[in-house]
Amino acid sequence: MLSWVAKQIVLYWDIFKYLIPAVPWTALITICAFALALILGLIVGVLRISKIKIVATIAGAYINVIRGVPLLVQIFFIYFGLGSILHLDRFSAGVIAVGICYSAYLAEIFRSGIEAIAHGQYEAAMSLGMTRFQTLRYVIIPQSLRIVIPPVANEFIASLKDSSLVSIIGLRELTRAGREYYSQYFVDFQTWLLVGLIYLTMTISLSRLVKYLEKVYSVAGYGSQKA
Repeated sequence: MLSWVAKQIVLYWDIFKYLIPAVPWTALITICAFALALILGLIVGVLRISKIKIVATIAGAYINVIRGVPLLVQIFFIYFGLGSILHLDRFSAGVIAVGICYSAYLAEIFRSGIEAIAHGQYEAAMSLGMTRFQTLRYVIIPQSLRIVIPPVANEFIASLKDSSLVSIIGLRELTRAGREYYSQYFVDFQTWLLVGLIYLTMTISLSRLVKYLEKVYSVAGYGSQKA
Protein backbone atom coordinates (compact mmCIF):
# COMPACT_ATOMS: atom_id res chain seq x y z
CA MET A 1 0.00 0.00 0.00
CA LEU A 2 2.73 2.45 0.96
CA SER A 3 4.62 1.57 -2.20
CA TRP A 4 1.54 2.37 -4.32
CA VAL A 5 1.03 5.69 -2.55
CA ALA A 6 4.68 6.60 -3.06
CA LYS A 7 4.43 5.80 -6.77
CA GLN A 8 1.30 7.93 -7.09
CA ILE A 9 2.98 10.87 -5.36
CA VAL A 10 5.95 10.62 -7.70
CA LEU A 11 3.62 10.35 -10.71
CA TYR A 12 1.53 13.39 -9.70
CA TRP A 13 4.68 15.39 -9.05
CA ASP A 14 6.03 14.45 -12.47
CA ILE A 15 2.76 15.50 -14.14
CA PHE A 16 2.67 18.74 -12.15
CA LYS A 17 6.21 19.66 -13.23
CA TYR A 18 5.22 19.05 -16.84
CA LEU A 19 2.01 21.10 -16.62
CA ILE A 20 3.13 24.08 -14.55
CA PRO A 21 5.16 25.84 -17.32
CA ALA A 22 1.94 26.06 -19.35
CA VAL A 23 0.03 27.89 -16.59
CA PRO A 24 1.61 31.33 -17.29
CA TRP A 25 0.64 30.94 -20.95
CA THR A 26 -2.94 30.18 -19.95
CA ALA A 27 -2.97 33.29 -17.77
CA LEU A 28 -1.39 35.43 -20.50
CA ILE A 29 -3.89 34.28 -23.13
CA THR A 30 -6.80 34.95 -20.77
CA ILE A 31 -5.58 38.40 -19.69
CA CYS A 32 -4.81 39.59 -23.23
CA ALA A 33 -8.07 38.22 -24.62
CA PHE A 34 -10.16 39.72 -21.83
CA ALA A 35 -8.44 43.10 -22.13
CA LEU A 36 -9.47 43.11 -25.79
CA ALA A 37 -12.97 41.99 -24.82
CA LEU A 38 -13.30 44.82 -22.28
CA ILE A 39 -12.34 47.47 -24.82
CA LEU A 40 -14.59 46.13 -27.57
CA GLY A 41 -17.40 45.35 -25.15
CA LEU A 42 -17.47 48.85 -23.69
CA ILE A 43 -17.44 50.44 -27.15
CA VAL A 44 -20.19 48.18 -28.50
CA GLY A 45 -22.21 48.54 -25.28
CA VAL A 46 -22.17 52.33 -25.57
CA LEU A 47 -23.05 52.15 -29.27
CA ARG A 48 -25.91 49.80 -28.42
CA ILE A 49 -27.70 52.60 -26.54
CA SER A 50 -26.92 55.23 -29.16
CA LYS A 51 -29.81 57.47 -30.23
CA ILE A 52 -28.68 56.99 -33.82
CA LYS A 53 -30.79 54.05 -34.91
CA ILE A 54 -28.42 52.66 -37.54
CA VAL A 55 -25.52 52.65 -35.05
CA ALA A 56 -27.58 50.88 -32.39
CA THR A 57 -28.79 48.36 -34.99
CA ILE A 58 -25.26 47.54 -36.16
CA ALA A 59 -24.10 47.12 -32.54
CA GLY A 60 -27.06 44.86 -31.83
CA ALA A 61 -26.32 42.79 -34.94
CA TYR A 62 -22.69 42.41 -33.85
CA ILE A 63 -23.79 41.11 -30.46
CA ASN A 64 -26.31 38.66 -31.90
CA VAL A 65 -23.94 37.29 -34.53
CA ILE A 66 -20.99 36.80 -32.18
CA ARG A 67 -23.11 35.23 -29.45
CA GLY A 68 -24.80 32.98 -32.00
CA VAL A 69 -21.57 31.39 -33.25
CA PRO A 70 -19.70 28.89 -31.01
CA LEU A 71 -16.29 30.02 -29.79
CA LEU A 72 -14.62 26.99 -31.34
CA VAL A 73 -15.97 27.94 -34.77
CA GLN A 74 -14.73 31.51 -34.28
CA ILE A 75 -11.26 30.21 -33.42
CA PHE A 76 -11.19 28.12 -36.60
CA PHE A 77 -12.47 31.02 -38.71
CA ILE A 78 -9.97 33.54 -37.37
CA TYR A 79 -6.96 31.21 -37.44
CA PHE A 80 -7.56 29.28 -40.66
CA GLY A 81 -9.63 31.95 -42.44
CA LEU A 82 -8.52 35.47 -41.53
CA GLY A 83 -5.23 34.18 -40.19
CA SER A 84 -4.12 32.99 -43.60
CA ILE A 85 -4.89 36.44 -45.04
CA LEU A 86 -3.53 38.56 -42.18
CA HIS A 87 -0.71 36.12 -41.35
CA LEU A 88 -1.74 35.74 -37.72
CA ASP A 89 0.24 33.45 -35.46
CA ARG A 90 -1.46 31.01 -33.09
CA PHE A 91 -1.24 33.29 -30.08
CA SER A 92 -2.71 36.32 -31.87
CA ALA A 93 -5.49 34.29 -33.45
CA GLY A 94 -6.43 32.68 -30.14
CA VAL A 95 -6.44 35.98 -28.26
CA ILE A 96 -8.50 37.73 -30.95
CA ALA A 97 -11.03 34.90 -31.14
CA VAL A 98 -11.61 34.70 -27.38
CA GLY A 99 -11.59 38.50 -27.09
CA ILE A 100 -14.17 39.02 -29.82
CA CYS A 101 -16.39 36.25 -28.45
CA TYR A 102 -16.50 37.66 -24.94
CA SER A 103 -16.83 41.26 -26.12
CA ALA A 104 -20.39 40.49 -27.21
CA TYR A 105 -21.35 39.26 -23.75
CA LEU A 106 -19.58 42.15 -22.04
CA ALA A 107 -21.33 44.63 -24.34
CA GLU A 108 -24.70 43.53 -23.00
CA ILE A 109 -23.40 43.69 -19.43
CA PHE A 110 -22.10 47.24 -19.93
CA ARG A 111 -25.34 48.24 -21.65
CA SER A 112 -27.44 46.97 -18.74
CA GLY A 113 -25.11 48.68 -16.27
CA ILE A 114 -25.39 52.01 -18.04
CA GLU A 115 -29.17 51.74 -18.29
CA ALA A 116 -29.35 50.93 -14.56
CA ILE A 117 -28.22 54.46 -13.70
CA ALA A 118 -31.15 56.71 -12.83
CA HIS A 119 -32.20 59.13 -15.55
CA GLY A 120 -31.85 61.95 -13.07
CA GLN A 121 -28.08 61.56 -13.33
CA TYR A 122 -28.29 62.47 -17.02
CA GLU A 123 -30.49 65.46 -16.29
CA ALA A 124 -28.16 66.70 -13.54
CA ALA A 125 -25.13 66.43 -15.83
CA MET A 126 -26.92 68.14 -18.71
CA SER A 127 -27.99 70.96 -16.39
CA LEU A 128 -24.30 71.58 -15.70
CA GLY A 129 -23.65 72.05 -19.40
CA MET A 130 -22.11 68.66 -20.11
CA THR A 131 -22.45 67.09 -23.52
CA ARG A 132 -23.80 63.55 -23.89
CA PHE A 133 -20.27 62.20 -24.36
CA GLN A 134 -19.02 64.02 -21.24
CA THR A 135 -22.00 62.75 -19.29
CA LEU A 136 -21.23 59.18 -20.24
CA ARG A 137 -17.51 59.53 -19.60
CA TYR A 138 -17.52 61.39 -16.29
CA VAL A 139 -20.87 60.54 -14.70
CA ILE A 140 -22.60 57.44 -16.06
CA ILE A 141 -19.84 55.00 -16.98
CA PRO A 142 -17.84 55.41 -13.70
CA GLN A 143 -21.00 54.58 -11.74
CA SER A 144 -22.02 51.71 -14.00
CA LEU A 145 -18.58 50.10 -13.74
CA ARG A 146 -19.16 49.52 -10.04
CA ILE A 147 -22.45 47.83 -10.81
CA VAL A 148 -21.07 45.49 -13.46
CA ILE A 149 -18.01 44.26 -11.53
CA PRO A 150 -19.64 40.93 -10.46
CA PRO A 151 -20.95 39.88 -13.91
CA VAL A 152 -17.77 41.09 -15.66
CA ALA A 153 -15.67 39.09 -13.21
CA ASN A 154 -17.81 36.02 -13.88
CA GLU A 155 -17.13 36.41 -17.60
CA PHE A 156 -13.41 36.68 -16.85
CA ILE A 157 -13.52 33.37 -15.00
CA ALA A 158 -15.48 31.82 -17.88
CA SER A 159 -12.92 33.10 -20.38
CA LEU A 160 -10.15 31.48 -18.34
CA LYS A 161 -11.86 28.12 -18.73
CA ASP A 162 -12.71 28.68 -22.39
CA SER A 163 -9.10 29.55 -23.14
CA SER A 164 -8.58 25.78 -23.19
CA LEU A 165 -10.25 25.75 -26.62
CA VAL A 166 -7.28 27.49 -28.24
CA SER A 167 -5.34 24.27 -27.74
CA ILE A 168 -7.15 23.01 -30.84
CA ILE A 169 -4.98 25.26 -33.05
CA GLY A 170 -1.78 24.08 -31.41
CA LEU A 171 -1.36 26.89 -28.88
CA ARG A 172 0.38 25.37 -25.88
CA GLU A 173 -1.50 26.20 -22.72
CA LEU A 174 -2.63 24.05 -19.80
CA THR A 175 -5.04 21.80 -21.69
CA ARG A 176 -2.60 21.32 -24.56
CA ALA A 177 0.15 20.39 -22.09
CA GLY A 178 -2.19 17.83 -20.54
CA ARG A 179 -2.87 16.29 -23.94
CA GLU A 180 0.85 16.16 -24.68
CA TYR A 181 1.63 14.37 -21.43
CA TYR A 182 -1.18 11.89 -21.94
CA SER A 183 -0.09 11.13 -25.52
CA GLN A 184 3.47 10.45 -24.34
CA TYR A 185 2.84 8.38 -21.21
CA PHE A 186 -0.82 7.25 -21.60
CA VAL A 187 -1.69 8.34 -18.08
CA ASP A 188 -5.21 9.63 -18.43
CA PHE A 189 -6.94 9.78 -15.02
CA GLN A 190 -4.10 11.40 -13.08
CA THR A 191 -3.26 13.84 -15.88
CA TRP A 192 -6.77 15.22 -16.33
CA LEU A 193 -7.44 15.20 -12.61
CA LEU A 194 -4.42 17.43 -12.08
CA VAL A 195 -5.35 19.67 -15.02
CA GLY A 196 -8.82 20.09 -13.51
CA LEU A 197 -7.40 20.86 -10.07
CA ILE A 198 -5.10 23.53 -11.48
CA TYR A 199 -8.02 25.19 -13.28
CA LEU A 200 -10.08 24.92 -10.11
CA THR A 201 -7.32 26.57 -8.08
CA MET A 202 -7.12 29.47 -10.52
CA THR A 203 -10.89 30.00 -10.67
CA ILE A 204 -11.28 29.88 -6.88
CA SER A 205 -8.45 32.40 -6.50
CA LEU A 206 -10.16 34.70 -9.00
CA SER A 207 -13.48 34.30 -7.18
CA ARG A 208 -11.85 35.44 -3.94
CA LEU A 209 -10.36 38.43 -5.76
CA VAL A 210 -13.78 39.30 -7.17
CA LYS A 211 -15.35 39.32 -3.71
CA TYR A 212 -12.59 41.62 -2.50
CA LEU A 213 -13.13 44.01 -5.43
CA GLU A 214 -16.88 44.03 -4.78
CA LYS A 215 -16.26 45.18 -1.21
CA VAL A 216 -13.71 47.80 -2.25
CA TYR A 217 -15.81 49.37 -5.02
CA SER A 218 -19.31 48.77 -3.67
CA VAL A 219 -21.61 51.73 -3.17
CA ALA A 220 -24.69 51.63 -0.94
CA GLY A 221 -27.78 51.37 -3.11
CA TYR A 222 -25.96 49.96 -6.14
CA GLY A 223 -25.12 46.44 -7.20
CA SER A 224 -25.41 43.62 -4.68
CA GLN A 225 -24.90 45.75 -1.58
CA LYS A 226 -28.08 47.04 0.05
CA ALA A 227 -28.49 50.63 1.04
